[in-house]
Amino acid sequence: MPRKSNTRAASGSGSIRQRPDGMWEARLTVGTDSGTGKPIRKSVYGKTQAEVRKKMTATQRAIDNGTYQAPDKTTVSQWLDTWMETFCAVKVKPLTFSSYAVAIKNHIKPSLGALRLQAVRGVHVQKLYNRMTADGLSAKTVKNVAAILHKAFSVAVKQGLMQANPCDAAELPKAMHKEITPLTDSEIPLFLKAIKGHPFEGAYALCLFAGLREGECLGLSWDQVNFEARRITISQQLQHEKKRSAQYYIAPTTKSGKPRQIEPPEIAFQYLRAERKRQTENRLAAGPLWSNPDNLVFTDELGRHLAISTFYKTFKRIVASIGRPDARPHDLRHTAATVAIAAGADIKSVQDLLGHATASFTLNVYAHTSDQMKKDTAARMQSYYDNLKAKQA
Repeated sequence: MPRKSNTRAASGSGSIRQRPDGMWEARLTVGTDSGTGKPIRKSVYGKTQAEVRKKMTATQRAIDNGTYQAPDKTTVSQWLDTWMETFCAVKVKPLTFSSYAVAIKNHIKPSLGALRLQAVRGVHVQKLYNRMTADGLSAKTVKNVAAILHKAFSVAVKQGLMQANPCDAAELPKAMHKEITPLTDSEIPLFLKAIKGHPFEGAYALCLFAGLREGECLGLSWDQVNFEARRITISQQLQHEKKRSAQYYIAPTTKSGKPRQIEPPEIAFQYLRAERKRQTENRLAAGPLWSNPDNLVFTDELGRHLAISTFYKTFKRIVASIGRPDARPHDLRHTAATVAIAAGADIKSVQDLLGHATASFTLNVYAHTSDQMKKDTAARMQSYYDNLKAKQA
């Protein structure tokens, strides 16, 4: 038979009592509700008065030294919405904001959204990473989602909603570098023949000969092309938001906004001259309908920017016709780098051409090509020593 409730406080405890079921309970104030101003009370339980007193003392010590975290019912889903609206909406680029929203909707909320923010542990985050990997998503995609989650939880820690970032206790899958697939020496002439006379000919050719990314190519403006110095300045790119009715806009190529200058081969400028002539003809034909406010190099017949999706789909049809249905527009960039290395360019020069942050990244991506460079270098060194030996004989 349960004991009668002993509502009398235990001697010297003030807020400790024994419940009807025999358990001991202590209640103490752990903070103040910011909305109502009322005190927030916490209960701790134990089988003995001494056990409860020990727990109460530990809680009071945590409150005094600032390490105690008051209970909060905010879920991960609710916090992510708050984080996006309050901390991201005005601080990140539109394209970045859209990519955050997609990752949160498709990956984070389905796995972690219902959990209370304070209840998330490293094991929950690890299960998310493992599930994404098991579903066949690339290590890069998992890494991108992890970066978003880490940022959101870091702000939660700063706001006092979490004690620690659970992402720090999870391990990301190892990135596996996909083998690049540039056009081969026999495929390059076939590709150039296939694009001849096409409205996108100049754009595809510039990606091939100058190693530009699609966005950099479609966002290139005429004031960035110096025909006399044979130099191109890359400082902006065409981007679009990842949502319905997405708007296109011109954005910097890097977070720092620092441009890079490249000096591609003369053939690139031959295609640019042809593009300038084609655009002049289109402008005259369009008359008052012509509109190219960003002074873009590659436009349609009315001066409007080219759509990235159309650029991609058209490319896929063209490469399929030459037997390379697997190729992507980005493979033109890989082709430019591979050709440059094969022609004797050093890795630092290729890094500058492509705009990679570090030479080590360039080396990792083009490891197979750099291996051939090492063999060629060894052969030239051997030839040099052989010549020295022959002179001494």
